[in-house]
Amino acid sequence: MAVARIKGAARIKGALRSPVTFSVVAGLVIGALFLIGTGADPLAAYRAVVTGSLGADGIGSTLSTGTSVLGMSLALAIPLRAGLINLGGDGQMVLGGIAAAVTGLYSPLPAPLTVVLALLAGIAAGAAYAALAALCENRFGVPLLVSSLLLSYPATSFASYLVRYPLKEPGSSLPQTRQLPEGVALPAFGTSTVTIGLVLVVLAAAAYWFADRRTAVGYEIRMTGLNARFAAYAGVERKGLTLRLVATSGALAGLVGSIGVLSFPYRFLDGSLTAPGYTWTGLTAALLAAAAPLGTVLASFFFAVLQVGGLSMERTTDVPRELTQVLQAIVIVFLAARLRFPRLRRRKPEGPDGHEPDGQGPAAQKPAAQGEFA
Repeated sequence: MAVARIKGAARIKGALRSPVTFSVVAGLVIGALFLIGTGADPLAAYRAVVTGSLGADGIGSTLSTGTSVLGMSLALAIPLRAGLINLGGDGQMVLGGIAAAVTGLYSPLPAPLTVVLALLAGIAAGAAYAALAALCENRFGVPLLVSSLLLSYPATSFASYLVRYPLKEPGSSLPQTRQLPEGVALPAFGTSTVTIGLVLVVLAAAAYWFADRRTAVGYEIRMTGLNARFAAYAGVERKGLTLRLVATSGALAGLVGSIGVLSFPYRFLDGSLTAPGYTWTGLTAALLAAAAPLGTVLASFFFAVLQVGGLSMERTTDVPRELTQVLQAIVIVFLAARLRFPRLRRRKPEGPDGHEPDGQGPAAQKPAAQGEFA
């Protein structure tokens, strides 16, 4: 029992001194300095962010936003765990959304089955398009970062064409499809805008944690991320792993697009999935958490709070919501520097002659690790 308490205390100390904690605290402090420089009250601004996102009037919006942010964070964290960067989240998400919309509009099945089929269609569309980017790297040597990003543009343009011409709602001035038939929607919790889509992405996060911590595949992924050469020497087939991880990433992005279409306003509206910047917020959250499953969930919630709370802060304190984007940028900059809080060292006992006993002097102390303050 005592050993467990000691290990728990050590984990808490490690978390408090980690670069992630340092980055978040540093971002909040620098943001407060910015606010003071403009004559604003930082405490009032931060209070508005918290109450506007976690209060009774804002928690629904935070969970709705968090559904998309968490989904995209998981989509980008899974390949990032193996050192792969998928920047095509926008295209995969949009194709998933348009596939769900077409399925929902034209499926002859009953509404509940149509919802399931629309989700599966979105997942399949996102996975297939992401796999194309992986094939470009495996077969033609195009780096995944480049192929996934460039393939995103034709996907979003294709979806835009569909909702502006063949699928456009008749008589509407907006580039959008017709509203989905009655009953073709994800069930919501009460009268809120939070749907069962939140449960789906939480289940995806749980599956990611289990695979990462309890399966051989998860070990191979982590080992590849730490040292790709060593993983290949140990027998990990890089090309096959890349294809599987990127396809899974695209499937999650397609799921997010499907959830967006099957939730309010129950249609595909051009730009509605990409305008909030879920892909880049998700990438930021995945980087902040180093693609760890639990950390990705916490980072996603943190950024959802900033995104929703920023609107409340702008309304109540006249501080522009762009401050929250500045905070995100500062957090990532400090995280890239890998700084951490300094270790508080206890005063060493002195010997009878007033000097430190042998083996406890500065020369015998362990040198500070890279990125730590001495």
